[in-house]
Amino acid sequence: MTERTPPIIIKKIRKKRHSEAHGGSWKVAYADFVTAMMAFFLLLWLLSMVPKEKQAAVSEYFKKFTIFEQSSAGGGRSFMNSSTHVFDNQVTGQQKREKDAARESIDMEEMAKKLKIAVDDKLQSLSNQVLVDAIDEGVRIQIVDNDGSLMFQLGRAEPTDRAKAIIRLVSENIRGKTNKIAIEGHTDSAPFRGAQTTNWELSTSRASAARRELEKNGVAPDQIAKVVGYADQALLIKDDPHDPRNRRISIILLKAGI
Repeated sequence: MTERTPPIIIKKIRKKRHSEAHGGSWKVAYADFVTAMMAFFLLLWLLSMVPKEKQAAVSEYFKKFTIFEQSSAGGGRSFMNSSTHVFDNQVTGQQKREKDAARESIDMEEMAKKLKIAVDDKLQSLSNQVLVDAIDEGVRIQIVDNDGSLMFQLGRAEPTDRAKAIIRLVSENIRGKTNKIAIEGHTDSAPFRGAQTTNWELSTSRASAARRELEKNGVAPDQIAKVVGYADQALLIKDDPHDPRNRRISIILLKAGI
């Protein structure tokens, strides 16, 4: 009996590569993640470069945004033109306000110069007792005491003839304007020895007396926005609380909107 030869079986073993063993989908996901992060940080960088007023305009637009606000010419919905229009209006309005504020600051500086010239020309002997300057709030005119030349008698609220002459000149230059007026009274730090009166009452009474003089000289009552006394809490000469120049009246022609 013939012995049969067993068949020869050849088995091919194919080794898998490392990348095939784990798959390649994670690489796609990682690439998407990196791209998204790059876009996010690019957006943050771009926002940091945009002026604050434009950021405010964009923010305001998206608060009120709706895709149903406006239609495109072909009948479809369009919000790009709407957003651009709102954004431009916001920027234009901000630029206009900035220009108006700059123009008003220039006007206030011109008013301060005009007042200084008027004081030097018409009140030569008292010009060192009238301080005029442009401040953030507007134009400030300070009427101060000097040794031997008082604007108010010590302890009294009635202005002297010198003070009345200065207030008359100030009135001529500010009456008829649309700007509001603030009046402040100040004292030095010397304690007031009145029976039931302190520097608070005295400074307030002097500010009110100055208001009456302004109105007597043609300033409209509704132009007065504020009358207040500060006692010795806002000294002009801080190094010397008893300096007579701390006793003063401030008349401030306020900027619009203040």
